[in-house]
Amino acid sequence: MKSVSVVPTREKSGRGSAGNSAARVLISKGKRFPRESRLLRHADFDLVYREGKRHFSPLMTVFYRTRSEVGTGKAGTGLRIGLTVSKALGGAVDRNRLRRRMREAIRMVRPLDAPALDVVMNPKRAVLKAEFAVIAQEVLRAFETVLRKSGPSSGASSAGTRESNTNNS
Repeated sequence: MKSVSVVPTREKSGRGSAGNSAARVLISKGKRFPRESRLLRHADFDLVYREGKRHFSPLMTVFYRTRSEVGTGKAGTGLRIGLTVSKALGGAVDRNRLRRRMREAIRMVRPLDAPALDVVMNPKRAVLKAEFAVIAQEVLRAFETVLRKSGPSSGASSAGTRESNTNNS
């Protein structure tokens, strides 16, 4: 029984826990989010909230929706991720800290070859006090769940996620 462990590092290369072979499938190699991997428009966020499904976890609520836009060049490829932090979670300093920690956790564990999905993560107050490794593990679990629940359209591109999921059982 092998489990995926996410160990945060302070390396300048941003490679995360590249030594862990089970996590290697999911660990992002780059330090940044490319523009194509982010939800940017308010209309896109609204579509995910209105037409998408929800996944609840102790640290966050994840909204997700399969993207099926036709007629645009690169619209139907890859995972796009958005992050929203409510003012109810604290002042600007707390919200920005929370946003930075969530963004880093997402960078570390986001699937590199995912189906066309839009995902919005809404952290809960518990993230303010949680250890970073716990946040990263919860984000990883959220991505695994979203890919599994998104149906057969995830196909072979989420095979690494399913493999690590069966190893956890």
